[in-house]
Amino acid sequence: MKVGFIGLGIMGKPMAKHLAAAGLELAVYDVNPAAVEALTAAGAKAAASPAEIGGSCGVIFLSLPNGDIVQQVLFGPDGVASAAQAGTIVCDTSSVTPGQSQACFQRLAEQGVAFVDAPVSGGEPGAIDGTLAFMAGGRQADFDALRPYFERMGASAVLVGDSGSGSVAKLANQVIVNLTIAAVGEAFVLSTKAGADPWKVFEAIRGGLAGSAVLEAKLPMMASRNFKAGGSITVNRKDIKNALDAGYQLDVPMPLSSQLFAIQQALKVEGRLGEDHSAYVKFFERLAGVEVRGEPREVQP
Repeated sequence: MKVGFIGLGIMGKPMAKHLAAAGLELAVYDVNPAAVEALTAAGAKAAASPAEIGGSCGVIFLSLPNGDIVQQVLFGPDGVASAAQAGTIVCDTSSVTPGQSQACFQRLAEQGVAFVDAPVSGGEPGAIDGTLAFMAGGRQADFDALRPYFERMGASAVLVGDSGSGSVAKLANQVIVNLTIAAVGEAFVLSTKAGADPWKVFEAIRGGLAGSAVLEAKLPMMASRNFKAGGSITVNRKDIKNALDAGYQLDVPMPLSSQLFAIQQALKVEGRLGEDHSAYVKFFERLAGVEVRGEPREVQP
């Protein structure tokens, strides 16, 4: 079966490369010609439009910046839905709101096209390594049909529930990850202000209850002043806003996430949206007048 992939950005390009490496007949589309060229060099075929992919591919993956762009790619002029045939499966790996996913499911179902929302966790490193975690919402049969592709691009895939459930799981993931990064930043600014070596503090606490994948990944970036984006503040700010919007619609108070969004807004004013979300530490550093910094060293696991 011919497979389509639309959106070859930080996440989509390496994901599509895994499909191409598997020997699948792959058609790709992106507004960035250089991204398309990188995939054609890996064996994929370039498509002229989303509609071309919609009319020629039985399985179509999307990896796009936001829900509005997803809607445009699917339902706009020359969009996927304008040419997709009944029986096609569209899988959206973008981070959007549950309501946006459900709207796509319902509109595509009217023409016999299946839709699965399957956002991912693992960031750019996971996309490159093929270790992403897919969290899906949709029908069991459609999820089962997509599983072989998930296995090419990731390490795990879970059907959370009906349409929109994958997007719900993604929002929960992003709330936990981003609040934990902010907590790590605040805690290590406190440690630094008190005169403690951040690497020694890291070594002391990483084996206890404070230990986490977030701590392991982000404290070294903070202390070595490496803020090259693996997960940019831009993307995570959008996700936290989506979480707050969902909370508003569901009457769920989210005071911690609201505070985090205010921190993200402050960093936006400082021009830091392109930095990794480990740069949340800079907000706390500016308030405290210190900088978390230490010489990188090997820390025993």
